[in-house]
Amino acid sequence: MFRQEEAQGYALMRSLSAKQRQHAVIADELPSDVFTSAFRDNFEMQRQGIPFGDLSPSEQDLLLAIVETYVGRMRADQAALKMDEVKAHLNETTFAWIGAVEDDAPFYYRVHSPVVLLEFDHQSGTALDDPKASRHHIHTIIRTPNGNDYGTDLLRQHHEHGHTHG
Repeated sequence: MFRQEEAQGYALMRSLSAKQRQHAVIADELPSDVFTSAFRDNFEMQRQGIPFGDLSPSEQDLLLAIVETYVGRMRADQAALKMDEVKAHLNETTFAWIGAVEDDAPFYYRVHSPVVLLEFDHQSGTALDDPKASRHHIHTIIRTPNGNDYGTDLLRQHHEHGHTHG
C-alpha cells in the first residue's frame, strides 16, 4: 500500500539537479510522524522546499501527478474541483524533502500550497519493534491548510448564517 505515493515522491526527488535538491531538502532527520497528524487541526506550517516554478516542465508534471494520486481518492467531480483549485495556486506551491535519496533509504516529503498539504513519511516500526524508520511503515496525509478539516467550527457556522448575539 502507498507504493505509488512512495515511487512518485522518490521519482521527483531523484529527477532534481544537485542545486534543486539543495532547495528541496529541509532536514536530514525524519520526523517521528507527519507534521499534521490527527488532533493538529489548523496546524500552521511554513511553506518550505523548492517552489513549483523552479521545477522543469517534466518535474512539474511529476509533482502534479503526486497531487492527482492523493486527490484522486475523492469522488471524481470533487477531485476535478480540487485539482483546479491546486492548479490556481501553483505559483505558491512547494515540494520539500527530508532524509536521504539513496536506494531503499527512508524519507519524508510534502507538497504544500494554500489549498492543499500532502505529507508522506516512512515511520519507525512501532508494531515491528524497530526504532529506525523503514520503508515498511508509511504514513500519508492530505489536508486543507488552515481549513478546519479535522473539525467543524460550529460557532463560526452559526455566525455565518446570521445568528449573532450582541
